[in-house]
Amino acid sequence: MVGLANQTICLTLQFGLGLSISFKRQCIFMKQQLTDIELTGHDQIEVLGAREHNLKNIDVNIPRNKLVVVTGISGSGKSSLAFDTIYAEGQRRYMESFSAYARSFLGNMERPDVDKINGLSPVISIEQKTTSKNPRSTVGTTTEIYDFLRLLFARAGEAYSYVTNQRMVKLSTDQIIDQILGQFENKKVVLLAPVVKSRKGHYRELFVQIAKLGYTKVRVDGEIVDIEPKMQLDRYKIHDIEVVVDRVIPKTDDRYRLSQSIQTAMKQGKGAMMVEAAGKVSYFSANLMDPISGISYDEPSPNSFSFNSPYGWCTNCLGLGKIEEITQESIIPDKSLSISRGGIAPLGEYRDLWIFKQMEVLLKKYKCNLTTPIEKFPQEALDELLFGSDETVAVPSKKHEGAEWNMKYEGVIVFLKRQQDSDNDKVQDWLKDFMVVKTCPECAGKRLKKDSLWFKIDKKNVSELAEMDIRELSAWFDGIESRLTDRQNLIAKEVLKEIRKRIGFLLNIGLEYLMLNRPLRTLSGGEAQRIRLATQIGTQLTGVLYIMDEPSIGLHQRDNVKLIESLKNLRDLGNTVLVVEHDKDMMLEADYVIDIGPGAGRHGGQVVGAGVPAEFVKNGSMTADFLSGRTGIHLPTERRLGNGNALILKNCAGNNLKNVTLTIPLGTMVSITGVSGSGKSSLIHDTLFPILNHHFYNSKREPLAFKTVEGLEYLDKVIEVDQSPIGRTPRSNPATYTGMFSDIRTLFAELPEAKIRGYKPGRFSFNVKGGRCETCEGAGMKKIEMEFLPDVYVACETCKGKRFNRETLEVRFKGKSISDVLDMTVEQALDYFEKQPRINRKVQTLNDVGLGYITLGQHATTLSGGEAQRVKLSEELSKKDTGKTLYILDEPTTGLHFQDIKQLLVVLQKLVDKGNTVLIIEHNLDVVKVSDWVIDLGPEGGNKGGNIVAEGTPEKVAKTKGSYTGKFLKDELKNKLN
Repeated sequence: MVGLANQTICLTLQFGLGLSISFKRQCIFMKQQLTDIELTGHDQIEVLGAREHNLKNIDVNIPRNKLVVVTGISGSGKSSLAFDTIYAEGQRRYMESFSAYARSFLGNMERPDVDKINGLSPVISIEQKTTSKNPRSTVGTTTEIYDFLRLLFARAGEAYSYVTNQRMVKLSTDQIIDQILGQFENKKVVLLAPVVKSRKGHYRELFVQIAKLGYTKVRVDGEIVDIEPKMQLDRYKIHDIEVVVDRVIPKTDDRYRLSQSIQTAMKQGKGAMMVEAAGKVSYFSANLMDPISGISYDEPSPNSFSFNSPYGWCTNCLGLGKIEEITQESIIPDKSLSISRGGIAPLGEYRDLWIFKQMEVLLKKYKCNLTTPIEKFPQEALDELLFGSDETVAVPSKKHEGAEWNMKYEGVIVFLKRQQDSDNDKVQDWLKDFMVVKTCPECAGKRLKKDSLWFKIDKKNVSELAEMDIRELSAWFDGIESRLTDRQNLIAKEVLKEIRKRIGFLLNIGLEYLMLNRPLRTLSGGEAQRIRLATQIGTQLTGVLYIMDEPSIGLHQRDNVKLIESLKNLRDLGNTVLVVEHDKDMMLEADYVIDIGPGAGRHGGQVVGAGVPAEFVKNGSMTADFLSGRTGIHLPTERRLGNGNALILKNCAGNNLKNVTLTIPLGTMVSITGVSGSGKSSLIHDTLFPILNHHFYNSKREPLAFKTVEGLEYLDKVIEVDQSPIGRTPRSNPATYTGMFSDIRTLFAELPEAKIRGYKPGRFSFNVKGGRCETCEGAGMKKIEMEFLPDVYVACETCKGKRFNRETLEVRFKGKSISDVLDMTVEQALDYFEKQPRINRKVQTLNDVGLGYITLGQHATTLSGGEAQRVKLSEELSKKDTGKTLYILDEPTTGLHFQDIKQLLVVLQKLVDKGNTVLIIEHNLDVVKVSDWVIDLGPEGGNKGGNIVAEGTPEKVAKTKGSYTGKFLKDELKNKLN
């Protein structure tokens, strides 16, 4: 294993603190670690006396070079053991390998609360929370496939003209001479050097410079003229200007003169020249040029195909593929309103403002006024209101009778566009309400400039390859050598090998439905983890401890097998793979299982079971009972039929959807299933939800293509609960998100001690001055910017993480300060706020969705995607429902143990019992089997998906041939416990 350190692979790796460092440095650190391991003879990692968070001084032995699953009820301490103890210690030891000088810049990392860890390998963590939110990060850039494609097209791509679709040519001086002699021998020709092509200007200085070089004639807009003193052109017209270098009759025996003239023309034309003969022009260039139209391209480089570089991106959208536009529809949402009643949304209702007076004067000539409904305005009047007028508008002065103010009216849309350049954050937030995101018209969403899209390999440009899913891309690269020239094959040999290797990794972990241009921020936590997993397998490292956080999230049972195989491959390379996981198949396929429990929070933190799966299922832990089938989630005695009404969405055709019609029986629990990439999100999040959101809340987000929707009258609101974070800073927490913190602050302000001191509710806020700690400004943590490392948050040295100053903390309710309340778990808060019904109701809903173990003030940045979703769900559940609400949930079982799922289902079933409809996108069969109705999409992912392959009760779907969900559901329904 020590031999690993001698590898000289040139790459970078996401390692330790997330720092991208040279592989050589990592090898030095790994060599030290691995030498220690060999000298001590450890065949296992020993964790002794772990007390981090809720861990109760536990000792754990993790076998080396095995696939080990850490499981247990949510909040039991799995992540505290895997990430906050083992990974944190690995980070700290890695940091200690830096020189004292380097550490002085980075600061010291705190040692986790553990007595000792023996046999610890170099640690690499692959977590859910590190997904990039940058719109420029895509599947292609993250896996490096797109980087290799850029290199391939730069070196082996063939350029075509976007004007004539002809192959571009690049000629040497000798080739140009031979062609001119071949085409124009003994004919009178004019050799021209292009200096201006299709540009406006008077070019007075240019003509002076050309004359100084000794030239007497130029060709302007197709006509040869003499250069005259003070010569200039119409500056507002587009011109073409060429220098007349020579007029000659090409002859073979006078090759020298022709050669000199051509070289001079090429020099003046910067590598390009033209030949005019009998009124016809031919083009020649040392660069890539279309010989028919004369257009030329710059020499391609890998950056020419990058949408993150000015050399390659579309200049209109700067490589994003989308632009934000202010449109007539976004600022006039309801044309039946008049201007005085707020018909123009940015202006609001009529006020005594200058702009309304200008509009009033403008509308008079169209025989309209501010009280006329906008729909009755002539189109000319509307255009003038929105885009301005060249005429001056005379507005009567209020102060000086008979006087008028004459000025131009710029128009509402023109004014808003001008405000886009403002640096004021409030103005930018205000403008967002009137912005519509549209596909860039310049590049049609392809992100690249026009030139780059006309470099092709086997009739495909780089953007067309990026729009293929991985399965299609793999098929396209199969046998590509037979479709390339010998020269291209010679250049592309090594690049093709790297591309195929990376495509293979993605296929092996069940991500064949993803496209290279898919933004990374649109992936689920599980998908992003699996992409990084594919990258790690590609590095071929050995002797490493990999720690993963539920990589099976968002994965259908069919693809779970591929993921488990990939993890085993990582293990077989000589690595230890430690996976925090709730998935049944993963546990049963693991080499070793560690169960932390028995409960959550203070009731957990102990090892309640450990061993190989066959032995583990025999112990009496809750996890073992579920795995062995001794307990489980029971089927309902009968399926609900609904209230007789349905929401019907017809002919959905967005993304990969194949003109499908979605029918949702209202008053039921409906599961949307299907393999990854089959179209579930396109149908629900991108089509159904935007339609409902626009109907109920006038949202401006455009849904994907559909024909009609029926049944909206049977609903009165829609609530979507997704896995996006509840906040991006430590200031956000469950108490603030659910609104209970406002009630808690009011409670503290009503206490006698607070009244004596004159404290108002604002005194107990950590977001405003007065009661908060001013050192950390109420965050409880301070952000340390680590230069080239990710920012690190450390506890404030003044308040020790309590957020408030000493005077505020002296006010106590039932013996606890406001900071103590924020440090309470939800479970503890239930008893503490027993007599405060307003607060207790919100705390109760957090507990009902299985979050009894989190603290009220837990930083939002530390919550997993599943936990954030359940906080949102509890916030919605604490409101009074109407019985006509549609709830849309996206994999709510993420991060949940079997027992937690059981508890969550009780809450969801209660919602449906009240007449509401719950729509769940889910892979977990425990949820699917208890649903009243199942809609299964597929049959495959990507282009081979997008159809509804089965719908009906779980029993009906289980009998449907061609449904992967049905196949696994059939086995689940056979379970004797059901």
